[in-house]
Amino acid sequence: MFDRSPIVPVLRMSGPIGIATPLRPGLSLSTVAGPIEKAFSIKKAEAVALVINSPGGSPVQSRLIYKRIRDRAQETGKTVYAFTEDVAASGGYMLACAGDEIYADPSSIVGSIGVISASFGFDKFIARYDIERRVYTIGENKSMLDPFQPEEAESIARLKTIQKDVHDVFTSLVKDSRGSRLKEGEETLFDGRVWAGGRAHELGLIDGLSDVRTKMRDVFGDKVKLRVVGRRRGLFSSLRGGMMGRAGVAGTGTSLGDELRGLPDEVISAIEARALWARYGL
Repeated sequence: MFDRSPIVPVLRMSGPIGIATPLRPGLSLSTVAGPIEKAFSIKKAEAVALVINSPGGSPVQSRLIYKRIRDRAQETGKTVYAFTEDVAASGGYMLACAGDEIYADPSSIVGSIGVISASFGFDKFIARYDIERRVYTIGENKSMLDPFQPEEAESIARLKTIQKDVHDVFTSLVKDSRGSRLKEGEETLFDGRVWAGGRAHELGLIDGLSDVRTKMRDVFGDKVKLRVVGRRRGLFSSLRGGMMGRAGVAGTGTSLGDELRGLPDEVISAIEARALWARYGL
């Protein structure tokens, strides 16, 4: 006999967005497009569940992933349920907005609807050691906010203008997604603050407190089957699974030598990722 139990594909989206190297794939449209397509192609499924654990990252990649999920939801007529784990902040919350409904744990960190740019200033350091910075450009603004040169008010103003444009895109997306469910004004919701799950529910940023298994059983019954749709594995996962071939690393299209030469990039990627998580105490 045929198994008539309802099926809900589960897309797990974990990690910083857009911070990626060969050993640390990260979240980007290129890494999740395949699983998204697979999840929405399961004809028996009436819904797709997103399980999100991300401190954010690239606003472009966040929006591209959001748009792909919404496009496929509209094309297939499937309902999307989003569930946040430890954190769905900044770009992570943008991903959650791809859900028709959003749920979180009471201790989840939700929000951070803002835009940030961080750097260091080394101009005084190099001046102390009589080091001269030489920069040659075509276009007077090509070297804006060089960390080895003193800040300029005009450069800061230009950066703020760009940040406002990106912030406007983010806030418009949240308003389009959440609509009348939002319970506070923009000055509260869109100033970059984060909230625990309970407060996020009061503010209308999420629809309730639950987890994917509990909610899907409430909606589709106790016999619902959650089918995890995974992403392609990276180098170390492939090694652990015995999937490495002699000529290269299975599923990556690169050789082991290429991976090892990329280790400095991996260190930088790890530092950037750690800094993103650390903003939320994780």
